[in-house]
Amino acid sequence: MSGHSQFKNIMYRKGAQDAKRAKVFTKVIREITVAVKTGGADKESNPQLRAAWISAREANMPKDTVERAIKKALGNDDTATYQEVRYEGYGPAGVALIIESLTDNRNRTSAEVRAAFNKFGGSIGETNSVSYKFDHLGYLLFPREASSLDALFDMALECGAEDITEGEEGFEVFCALENLGTVRDAFIAKLGEPRAARPIWRPKALLPVSPETGRTLLKLIDVLEDNDDVQTVMTDADFPPELLSDLS
Repeated sequence: MSGHSQFKNIMYRKGAQDAKRAKVFTKVIREITVAVKTGGADKESNPQLRAAWISAREANMPKDTVERAIKKALGNDDTATYQEVRYEGYGPAGVALIIESLTDNRNRTSAEVRAAFNKFGGSIGETNSVSYKFDHLGYLLFPREASSLDALFDMALECGAEDITEGEEGFEVFCALENLGTVRDAFIAKLGEPRAARPIWRPKALLPVSPETGRTLLKLIDVLEDNDDVQTVMTDADFPPELLSDLS
């Protein structure tokens, strides 16, 4: 199981809790708002909105909630202007972290992210201070019942995907970031909609952490994920199996 799979599985379980659902919806609605204001309300011609639709479905967001968010964005009822800001830094024991945000107040978000790092023994770095440890890729997730691993490899060769792995949640497809739309559409044509389709930061190598460090790191991630401005958090930590078992 890849480092991305391990981390995604942890956050998937945590994110499935009812207490987290409102926060997840807030983040997806913000993603929808930016997509509509940037490229319009037709998800067939707006790849950013199509990706947001997939995120909404992954979060089990009701269809009418998605449609209301689109109408609100079209009507300019939300006057906030969001910008994408990426933060990079080191957590406990030198673990690398990349945090992607959509914020209408960069100073506020920067201060809150920095405070979270400081609280748990980490430090914020400059842009590109840790991103060289990751590959920025397109990512798709399909349930196992959608196909077989052999069939997916054949499809990958046809459409230009770079790697396929079998994780705990299903088949994970990786591709060059600039090819995400093309690869996504090719797979959708044969398999239907994926469970996830988005850019991700996949660590080039994993950094093993102790259970104690892993627990501290998860507390830091919890605080970051709880911030409405934070969209995604990725790490190169290799969590110990006993910690993963406790979380599951």
